[in-house]
Amino acid sequence: MEIRKRLVLTVILISSLLVLPANAIEAGDGTEKIQQTEAPVIRVKKGSVLELNDCIALALNNSPSIKTAQYNYLVSKTSVNLARSEFFPTIGVGAGYNFTNNHQSRFSADTNAYNLNATLNMLLFDFGKTYARIKMEKFYQIADEYNFYNAVREVTFDVKQKYYQVLAARASVLINQSYVDINERNYLRTKAYYDEGLKSKIDLVNAEVTLSDSKIGLVQSENTYQKSLVNLNNAMYLIDAPNYEIKAPEGFMISDSVAPMDLSHFGKTSSKETNELPKQVSDAKFTTTVSQTEVLTNYKTEKFPYSFDECLKIAKKHRADLKAYGLTVDALKENLLYIKRNYYPSVSANAGYTLRDTSHNPTANTIIAGVNLSSSLNIMAQKNQIDAGKYQIDIAQTAYDQLDKDIFFQVQNAYINMIQLEKQIPLQGVKVRQTKENYELAEGRYYVGLGDYIELQDAKVNYNNAQQSYINTIYNYNVARAALESVIALPQRVTKTLEGKTNGKKK
Repeated sequence: MEIRKRLVLTVILISSLLVLPANAIEAGDGTEKIQQTEAPVIRVKKGSVLELNDCIALALNNSPSIKTAQYNYLVSKTSVNLARSEFFPTIGVGAGYNFTNNHQSRFSADTNAYNLNATLNMLLFDFGKTYARIKMEKFYQIADEYNFYNAVREVTFDVKQKYYQVLAARASVLINQSYVDINERNYLRTKAYYDEGLKSKIDLVNAEVTLSDSKIGLVQSENTYQKSLVNLNNAMYLIDAPNYEIKAPEGFMISDSVAPMDLSHFGKTSSKETNELPKQVSDAKFTTTVSQTEVLTNYKTEKFPYSFDECLKIAKKHRADLKAYGLTVDALKENLLYIKRNYYPSVSANAGYTLRDTSHNPTANTIIAGVNLSSSLNIMAQKNQIDAGKYQIDIAQTAYDQLDKDIFFQVQNAYINMIQLEKQIPLQGVKVRQTKENYELAEGRYYVGLGDYIELQDAKVNYNNAQQSYINTIYNYNVARAALESVIALPQRVTKTLEGKTNGKKK
């Protein structure tokens, strides 16, 4: 009964299982091969520079969910050995002393008895019931192994998402800092023109308001950046981590390629008041060029090595939840077989030896050996258990068929999302260049008296928004690519294995 309950529970829980990684995977055309390495143990020291794979390795080694999954696997492994132990003999030993006082009206006697006994019982044959139980326990072990690799997959994707989040947030800070610099220069120029009577008071006030708004935006982006640092540390389970830096990948050509991971000053006010207006410089009125270098330029995407059809084949081959559903069907068939075999008796052997010594009788040695045939069955309960077992198989088979179809749509959605974002990146880059050029023209027109402040302000906002959209699109693309890799269960270069196993074998 307990076994049947566990199988039903497994059917419900198995939907969360994913991806048992191999050591290498090659596409159908043989153009791409991914070689995996065990996550190394990394010590984070002050000033360390971590790349993406370093962050993944830290998380894989520190994650409590991965450790819990590993312990669950070890528990299920012992359950298999417990099931096998049914075929091992059971040994019993005992010793005793008994004192008897027999008192009658004409007779009284005391008896001292000593005994020593040993027994041996062993299951010989039960028509496959124990074998069915062993197979089911092996399924639990495999399911827990899938659960372990599912935890590895989830932690890996979570770190990737938080890693790119930090890079995007850092780029947003740099963009907003540049936007503050632009507005400071515009304020200084507007003030210089106002002092000379070339611009009105309303233009100067608008410049001050725009500068204040940009500083607020900078503070908000810094807050988002600090939260992203906390999220990454949380994903890697780093408590009280020293100040370190993360390095952007080669394709992420951010002007500030190393993001400092320093949370020591959060919550403290800066020595420079944010509401302080910039000091006027003497030549501000002659500075009319947009001296702004874009935070991220010419971002190049790396072509995804697999087509949609290849992604679908990889997912069908490596999705561990699909395999687990198939194993669930097989295990429930074993469960039904186990129930049906309850009709059959069990054959066991037993042997025993007893040594008995009493004060009135000589020492006695007794040896017992025999073979027993036993059976106990509730026919009504047996019939209902068989019916329930059949229904469980139907439920598991239906879930397997549904997941087999769902995988197609999951891969399709992830692939389309990545491709669409990949197409947007160069268009966003063009928009950044266009809005920058438009801002330069608007600035020039404004300071020679051909344009108004609204035109200038719109051009500045459009330029800043274009840069933000460019960064967000790149971030979304990298997350979408990581999501596709996760959906198709693509093995990662850095991973973690169970008990040092490689391709199912111990190292």
